[in-house]
Amino acid sequence: MQIFPLTDKVAAKEFLEVPLGLYANDPNWIRPLDKDISDVFDEKKNKAFRFGKVKRWILKDNEGNLVGRIAAFVNKKYKNKGDDMPVGGIGFFECINNQDAADLLFDNAKHWLLSENMEAMDGPINFGERDRWWGLVTKGFQEPLYCMNYNPPYYQDLFEHYGFKPFFHQVCLGMHPKKPLEKKIWDRHAAIANDPGFNAMHIKKNQLEKFAGDFATVYNKAWAGHGGLKQMSKEQVVLLFKKMKPVMDERIIWFAYYQDEPVAIFINLPDLNQWFKELDGKFGLLQKLRFLWLKQFRPNKKFNGLVFGVVPEWQGKGVDSYIIGESAKVIQSNQVPYSEYEMQWIGDFNPKMINIAEGLGEVFRTRNLTTYRFIFDRTKTFHRHPMLT
Repeated sequence: MQIFPLTDKVAAKEFLEVPLGLYANDPNWIRPLDKDISDVFDEKKNKAFRFGKVKRWILKDNEGNLVGRIAAFVNKKYKNKGDDMPVGGIGFFECINNQDAADLLFDNAKHWLLSENMEAMDGPINFGERDRWWGLVTKGFQEPLYCMNYNPPYYQDLFEHYGFKPFFHQVCLGMHPKKPLEKKIWDRHAAIANDPGFNAMHIKKNQLEKFAGDFATVYNKAWAGHGGLKQMSKEQVVLLFKKMKPVMDERIIWFAYYQDEPVAIFINLPDLNQWFKELDGKFGLLQKLRFLWLKQFRPNKKFNGLVFGVVPEWQGKGVDSYIIGESAKVIQSNQVPYSEYEMQWIGDFNPKMINIAEGLGEVFRTRNLTTYRFIFDRTKTFHRHPMLT
């Protein structure tokens, strides 16, 4: 076997092609859009390059067949609670079921990170935001959500036999959106709904600026400062909503208000992978036209949760049940096609957020992912991610 650093467009194309042979017979694998992977490594499109750098490799066997790949990155902004050393990252790992091959990939990433003065590496993670390409699937090997990692079960052995240890587990929760809500949800909903000061509505695409401001208000009060999440300005949310607009379904993005002040948000999107799996990783003109056709004529059965939040002064008072109940009146109607729902992952170090999610109704575990850590000094004590309080 021989490992090659990426130096040209040919190698970059091969980097994208590594998974094709590995997943050829896996019915659950959905090929990511090449564009979504390439954008991670484009300095013009990924703001993480302002604070770090990336190195990538591909691995070939003695016959020249692609058998693995890995990316390593340093990012000055990457830090977890409790870290007492500089930590780099690895991601976009793919490999045949061969420990020697995996070790060769891990070793090259480790040596490069050592040269960049890192003392540990986390992976598989993203060079960028945590809502994409984060974690190794360890339970629930089903079709991935859009921009979610997917891998064969044997990857866990490749990581753990090398010496990686679980830094934290990522819990994914789901609900049956057409199933009637529990009586306790409707009881709590009624207590709020009887107060004329409360109202709820779904987003309207022609009023994105208004809803962006409402989102920023709730998000910054409810989540900013938790688990490394940063404040978001109204202007940032406007840009985010404008990017989301082409795939937004107004009926699944909800806001709750008390005396016209925003107090809760319930933000969801259709799972784009249910359409993109028909495009074989490409998104040129023909694929864009096909996507528009699919979006128009093939109802998407699955949607996924991005953000759920209640401002602190209304937490634990039934507002969560109120916004869920109001949204259910629309989502559970015959006019809305969704029959599957899955939430964004939650770190097991954040029991408060898990409790909130599990309080939404009859919630079940859909899959687990794991973020691993490998400390270069093997005599140093390993600590898991500290619990948030």
